[in-house]
Amino acid sequence: MNLSSWTLGWRTLWRDLRAGELRLLMVAVTLAVAALSSVGFFADRLQGGLQRDARQLLGGDVVLVSDHAPAPGWTQRAAAEGLDSVLTLGFPTMGRAPEAQGGATRLVALKAVERGYPLRGRLRLAQHAQDRAGTPTDAVPASGQVWVDPSLLEALALRRGDTLLLGDSALRITELIALEPDRGTGFMSFAPRVLMNAADLPATGLVQPASRITWRLALAGPEPAVQRYRAWAEAELARPGMAGLRLETLDTGRPEMRTTLDRAAKFLNLVALLAALLSAVAVALAARAFAARHLDDCAMLRVLGLPQRRIAGAYVTEFGLVGLSASLAGVLIGWLVHHIFVALLAGLVDSALPAPGPWPALLGLGIGMTLLVAFGLPPVLQLAQVPPLRVLRRDVGALRPASLAVLGLGVAGFAALLLAVSADLTLGLIAVGGFAVAVALFALLSWVAVRLLRRWVHEQRAPRWLVLATRQLSARPAYAVVQVSSLAVGLLALVLLVLLRTDLIASWRAATPADAPNRFVINIMPEQGEAFRAVLRQAGVTRMDWYPMFRGRLVAINGQPVNPADYPEERARHLVDREFNLSHAAERPAHNDIAAGHWTTDEAGAISVEQGLAETLRLRLGDRLRFDVAGMPLEARITSLRKVDWASMHVNFFAMFPRADMPDVPVTWIAAYRAPGQPGFDHALVRQFPNITHVDMEQSIAQVQRVLDQVVRAVEFLFGFTLAAGLIVLFAAVSATREERAREFAVMRAVGAGSALLARVQQAELVGVGLLAGVLASAVAMGIGWAMARHAFDFHWTASPWVPLLGGVAGAGLALAAGWWGLREVLQRPVVQTLRRVAE
Repeated sequence: MNLSSWTLGWRTLWRDLRAGELRLLMVAVTLAVAALSSVGFFADRLQGGLQRDARQLLGGDVVLVSDHAPAPGWTQRAAAEGLDSVLTLGFPTMGRAPEAQGGATRLVALKAVERGYPLRGRLRLAQHAQDRAGTPTDAVPASGQVWVDPSLLEALALRRGDTLLLGDSALRITELIALEPDRGTGFMSFAPRVLMNAADLPATGLVQPASRITWRLALAGPEPAVQRYRAWAEAELARPGMAGLRLETLDTGRPEMRTTLDRAAKFLNLVALLAALLSAVAVALAARAFAARHLDDCAMLRVLGLPQRRIAGAYVTEFGLVGLSASLAGVLIGWLVHHIFVALLAGLVDSALPAPGPWPALLGLGIGMTLLVAFGLPPVLQLAQVPPLRVLRRDVGALRPASLAVLGLGVAGFAALLLAVSADLTLGLIAVGGFAVAVALFALLSWVAVRLLRRWVHEQRAPRWLVLATRQLSARPAYAVVQVSSLAVGLLALVLLVLLRTDLIASWRAATPADAPNRFVINIMPEQGEAFRAVLRQAGVTRMDWYPMFRGRLVAINGQPVNPADYPEERARHLVDREFNLSHAAERPAHNDIAAGHWTTDEAGAISVEQGLAETLRLRLGDRLRFDVAGMPLEARITSLRKVDWASMHVNFFAMFPRADMPDVPVTWIAAYRAPGQPGFDHALVRQFPNITHVDMEQSIAQVQRVLDQVVRAVEFLFGFTLAAGLIVLFAAVSATREERAREFAVMRAVGAGSALLARVQQAELVGVGLLAGVLASAVAMGIGWAMARHAFDFHWTASPWVPLLGGVAGAGLALAAGWWGLREVLQRPVVQTLRRVAE
């Protein structure tokens, strides 16, 4: 024969495609590539969109943020570099309706702007309250006018054209704000925005020497000039005496955007990883079954004189073409599916995403080809080594387990690719490492179970079908171990999916529950405390956060003065350069967990610090901190670190003293509660306590819940890929021993066993294997789920003890269903046909 490896590979590929022998293998590869590339396309477009929109979100190319008016040198340097600049001032204040229109008051976030604002991005003005898109404008409010968020009109019972009172000024409301590109985040960003002309600010009388105002100097221009200015500004900020100034970037200016999108990407990556891991198992099972069916064909080719090299080349060609075509199909499906993610997550970004780059497609092709090379080729390449003697003796030339070197190299390469795709080392290690440990554990426990099986079933007392089923399993322990392990891996992913969908996502939602506090009140005087709480109790508010609060600046750590220049990280410098909101309480807040140390009630000289702050400022248990509280030094030793969820909508503090009373410290009180459904309650509360600052978080909580709903829908959609991959693994695992079962059942039928008995034997074997695999998979899934919840998603999660039992029942049912579908023709095949195949 003079057939080349390429020609022979094409012929065998066409033959096997028509026979349907490559169908399972191609579907597994396509699913894995589609799942991973869809997430890759979406993440690539999202990253490109964030980089493109970063300057719009900031309102400039670089922004200097200060708690005092920037010195003229900052603007002069910008002008020398050829940069445009715009200065804005922002601070919280009370907006009031005229007495003739009810005299309602509302905390607002006032921003004074000048012509040219914003330098990047555009303001959008709404025609009515429901107009979310708005119309872009390059103008700013004219003198004597203000533009406001639509929510402010509802809160103050005003309309467009009415008057808004701000300090000593009365300004006319002329426009509604639909989009403010540099809105940012933070406590005050939840208050309705009021935009005014900077020329009107002095007349309001709101700016006083002690006013807490944020100045933002936005700069924009050619990229080289921006980079030169940024380098100069960073050098200036590192000098002593630059307290209260910082440069703002996307990560610091819009952290809520980054956090939400990172968590969404983490969930999507996890589901894609599960699909890829399951597809690897399916490819390995399908390739081994494919190789087993071609042993006799290869033996005949050897008899006809075809050399081993040409046979191996033919199968490498065939599998290479299969992998390339399945990978291309997966990339195409992934490209189509990622558009669904964009639609499901609409609203997380403010404008259309840019086109994806080529990297996700190349990565998808690499994943598909790696799947074939690592898990598909090792058993298939053994076909080239089948001896010609197998034509006469069927007991020679059987498939051997892949060598540890080949298998280890393939698995290591595939694991490295998955870790790179995961974009989160902790999540990737838990997923990939957990599955690797699970496979070894499943193999060991199933081997032990098979060894014990023969002893547990008594041949004389047990039913005949049960005896035959157990003998079937124990007679071929290697097949039983492979089958149980494969089923367990498939069920592991399915159980993990169920736990993720129900418990982990529920835990994510619980981080900001729908019944979270939606009102925050600060500046409550100590003498108003009892009266304030009495009003809330009368309105039906039974739960609230109620803590004293005072401000202090960190001035020393272990006796050494603290200076922002001591820290290279911008966040650390910013924290050291500001005052902290401090508090004290006898008992630890219920929504804070102790990560290290101990909280001891009324311990003198003790302080508890938030864990993230301790990491940022490099603080440890036992360190001594000194604060300046209104000119009074206050020193304490760190005795505990607390884990704080800042998205919980509860009152949280960076530092707390575990003491019931601190009489020497001047405090006000802060409250957080769920507002009663009484119309006008907020207005009545502010009128009764006019000095308080009242913040309505209702819209913010609703927005967070909407974002969660969008992300959960996207995750659930991607679950379909993993669910399909898991079912393919179950089908492949059950079908892997089809020919062996057919020969065994044919022999038993030849010696007189009836079809009903053999059907019960097959059902018992499938139920037993599925039950064992389900219990093992559920137990391991609980462990992996706990590790992911604790270390990757930072949730508190405990699975139900009923999970292993339910998993075992589900495993038995799925194995029985897969066996009925994959093995239904085994019992229907004529005995003579099967025995003739054995004899050939």
